Amino acid sequence: MGIVKLQKYFFTDKRTVIYENNEFTVSLFRYPSEIEAVEIVNSRGKVVLLPFYGQMIWDLHFDDCNLKMKNMFKQPKKATCIEDTYGCFAFHSGLLSNGCPSPEDNHILHGEMACAEMDEAWLEITSDFIKLGGMYEYTKGFGHHYEARPTVTLGTGESFIHIEMKVKNLSSTKMPLQYMCHLNYAYVPQGVMKQNIPDDAFRIRESIPAHIRPNETWLTYTKELANNGGTISQLNSPEMYDPEIVFFAEHIEQYQETAQFEITSTEGNTFFSEFSTTEFPFATRWLLYNGDQQVAAFVLPGTSLPEGFLAAKESGSLIYLSAGEERTFRVTTGKK
Repeated sequence: MGIVKLQKYFFTDKRTVIYENNEFTVSLFRYPSEIEAVEIVNSRGKVVLLPFYGQMIWDLHFDDCNLKMKNMFKQPKKATCIEDTYGCFAFHSGLLSNGCPSPEDNHILHGEMACAEMDEAWLEITSDFIKLGGMYEYTKGFGHHYEARPTVTLGTGESFIHIEMKVKNLSSTKMPLQYMCHLNYAYVPQGVMKQNIPDDAFRIRESIPAHIRPNETWLTYTKELANNGGTISQLNSPEMYDPEIVFFAEHIEQYQETAQFEITSTEGNTFFSEFSTTEFPFATRWLLYNGDQQVAAFVLPGTSLPEGFLAAKESGSLIYLSAGEERTFRVTTGKK
């Protein structure tokens, strides 16, 4: 079928199938919140994407497993900051700044790209795969100018997706780049996490972001984890993951060229993420469990730690793109 350029008027409250064969069904619809969505179904499951809204991955299901974290949002909400619509499986965090801002930072939580209004969106439809692509041009007078081109691809018979982000500096001067592929996986009771880098490569986050309200039990627990080093490998203490528990692994390119992370349930389901450590030399693990939100983000690949712009700059991990330079980042994630 080729390339289909998407227009917002294609989307209505009624679901419309625009392509179907023996393997794929592609549908367009609009949520009551008036946000457009594309659903791509294959023989293993489905992915729901928001083509004009940061190209968020709103839902992901494979083999009757819901891969998305439990959350409080029944549908995506129009917002300028991701915390006001925190119900998606994945979003693009950054790009000029990323993570939890410190009191001295002047950027919003997880940066401008997460809820960006895309300038263009299109579908590439073939018999072997379906790809959603988009383009967002950021321009600030007396500031930075870049082009972001994210894509998500679902292949024939695959129970995983391929996420890609291309960023090009369109200005005549260098620009900072701080990017994280933020994968909000469902909490897996008693789930076992492992990866092809050492457990002791991780350390617990010692800073306490503004949205965290620690109690004495949590402070004692996290102090013990810090003293013992390493990370949590099994989800066997959900009562201790509220507030959130976060671990960092730095410069993981020293261990492997390709990072492979996974979590396995007691039923034998395994979810995984794979990425280049040259593209993403930092890994974050985020755990949270309460009545409203339950997440086991066993890995969040990043170009730096998600501690805000100034922390990345001070640590020397902030990337800069020279005039006209382009970088590409790729993550494969889903169910084995």
